[in-house]
Amino acid sequence: MSIKSPALSEVLDSAHRGFVQLPDFQRGWTWDDERIVALLATVILDYPMGVVMTLQTGPQATTRFKPRPLEGTPSNLDPAAAQELLLDGQQRTTSLYRVLKSGLPVETEDTRNNKVSRWYYVNIDAALDSETDVEDAIVSVPANKQLKRHNRVELDLTSTQLECEQGYFPLSIALNGPEKAVWANRYTGNDETKLRRWGRFAEEVLGRISRYEVHIISLGAHTDKEAVCRVFEKVNTGGVPLNTFELVTATYAADDFELPPRWEKVKAELVASSPMLAALDDTAFLQAVCLAATYHKRSQPACKRKDLLELPLDQYRAWERPVVDALLWAGKLLEEQGVVSKEFLPYRTQFPPLAAIRVVLGEEADSHEAQEKILKWYWCGVFGEQYGGSLDSRFVQDLTQVASWVRGGSVPDSVRGATFNASRLETMATRNSAAYVGVFARMIQQKCNDWYFLDRPFSAETVIDHRVDISRVFPEACCKRNHIDKRLQDSVLNKALFSERVRRTIGNRAPKEYMSELERDAGVPRSSLDDALKSQRVDPALMREDAFDSFCYNRRNKLLELIGDAGIQVITD
Repeated sequence: MSIKSPALSEVLDSAHRGFVQLPDFQRGWTWDDERIVALLATVILDYPMGVVMTLQTGPQATTRFKPRPLEGTPSNLDPAAAQELLLDGQQRTTSLYRVLKSGLPVETEDTRNNKVSRWYYVNIDAALDSETDVEDAIVSVPANKQLKRHNRVELDLTSTQLECEQGYFPLSIALNGPEKAVWANRYTGNDETKLRRWGRFAEEVLGRISRYEVHIISLGAHTDKEAVCRVFEKVNTGGVPLNTFELVTATYAADDFELPPRWEKVKAELVASSPMLAALDDTAFLQAVCLAATYHKRSQPACKRKDLLELPLDQYRAWERPVVDALLWAGKLLEEQGVVSKEFLPYRTQFPPLAAIRVVLGEEADSHEAQEKILKWYWCGVFGEQYGGSLDSRFVQDLTQVASWVRGGSVPDSVRGATFNASRLETMATRNSAAYVGVFARMIQQKCNDWYFLDRPFSAETVIDHRVDISRVFPEACCKRNHIDKRLQDSVLNKALFSERVRRTIGNRAPKEYMSELERDAGVPRSSLDDALKSQRVDPALMREDAFDSFCYNRRNKLLELIGDAGIQVITD
């Protein structure tokens, strides 16, 4: 690492020649007109604008990113010319380049986020007035160089003569010696007063721009990838954080491999097969690939951020297809478990280890005994609520231990230690809880029915066709009338799967009332409706009595049985 302070003109010239470029993972330039003016004032006042950070690059660099020229620089720049990549300072450097060096109007935004094209000028008299704020001396005008207010031209700078007559110096030539000299001659003419004024302006304003130094921390060419990415995330606080996938994308781009379109194609294939796989994101897919690749390379899987960043392109290429096939297998397996859409997926975070388990086991995972074990691990993760928070180490542990268990090894820690406390049913109230979603997936898996469309158990098709959602058995208004504990009325104990048709019938009425209407509307015997209610672990008799407390106690036991049947140890009070 080195520290240097070149002149601003040198930095902008390096950008103009392509010696300073951006790593391809940097997002676009976004500064608006107001921030550009403030930055120009900072330079004119010779105030520090903050440190810029670069990474030395080239064929011998340890970490290679695909270079991209700064926005506004010549379109014919060769990415291979890059000697340094901007890690921090893109917005400031690009803004100054576009105003002071590009020779073109700046495409930016106004305070209302409207796209505008602007030239920037300094009013000479205002800039030299000690009572005037420098920002007020800087003026941005439209690309046609006419500033209008109320449909009247207030400032016309459409020629050098008009600029000189009104004393507005174009900042686009502030670093261009010959053009600056020509403009000065036009401005001063033989006027002694203007000559003196120009002398002050050239020294106090333009001189500061010419002499302005940019403080740069330059990381050496042998800085490793993880260090570069960590540094970038720490210093680039003004932008939107980049995720690991975007950083990996940038490193693969250096070898002309475009990861995003590859991922989009993979995602489309996955979702077409199993809609729930829409919940899988790009980083989770990379984790699955990394787990599979590292397991087979050294029998010790890994998927920490560092491992993803260091995953060689040839390893990604080798394991992409096996992981895709494993995810297609996982999607079908979970559909059979009642996970019929992403809304009924307890944890998307279980996809990476589940896919990696399949890749490691191959066809061994298809046997009845193997799938029993894999599903027991899966449901222990759901009802043990093990897949929230930091998961890198759990992915590795579960992959190695579950694969070993299927092959005759000992029971995995995540299965042996998994428990579900009965009191948790009273606090599971939203889809934010994996166990809450898991309850309904388990009921779908066991062919539960709607309370109106009695002839078709819930499936991926019926959930969509009938707009099935989770809703209260005892409606909120009914609960309030009977002063029922808010925690219980919101809990999973008082929730079931209903089609839109059933939800409309229920409205705000108590079960005793809406059940009679359901029987009439469906035109079925009471016993048929009772069977549908029982399929969702509901006692029809207690509902017809509007006996909420007894209903909850009875349903608590039935849901605990449903959860326990998944293979997890249930702890009762």
